[in-house]
Amino acid sequence: MYLNKALIYGNLTRDPELKSLPSGSAVATFGMATNRVWMDKDRNKQETTEFHNIVIFGKQAETTAQYLRKGSAALIEGRIVTRSWDDKNDGTKKYRTEIVAERVQFGPRAGGPGGAPATGGEAVASRGGAKEPEMDTIQYPDAQSEGINPEDIPF
Repeated sequence: MYLNKALIYGNLTRDPELKSLPSGSAVATFGMATNRVWMDKDRNKQETTEFHNIVIFGKQAETTAQYLRKGSAALIEGRIVTRSWDDKNDGTKKYRTEIVAERVQFGPRAGGPGGAPATGGEAVASRGGAKEPEMDTIQYPDAQSEGINPEDIPF
């Protein structure tokens, strides 16, 4: 048995481009970037970025083009395909390796749960006006104002 499976999590490098095939089926294409960080033999931090071409067909293509934008995070599960064709200009053989997505999961949205706060939950930092999210804090009742005597708690 053979296996051709790709699983990547990264950010879109461009907005999805939605087109239709002659059959009427939708197809979306976009690029994604993934990072790898490691320590070399001298204990220096190294980082590389890989760029991937993604192709999605059908209803998932329409949904992806509707909700994802450049910079959005996504998890792509699919298979690796290499296409080849003859260039019309110089007659040379051209190749393109793509991941044909079978499943797409959208990452956290900016302004939504798990992402950056949308509005109202932002504080301006003192340096340079950069924004930092406020920390959610739990407000515990004051024992004295609530009439709670710690001596009465049975544990």
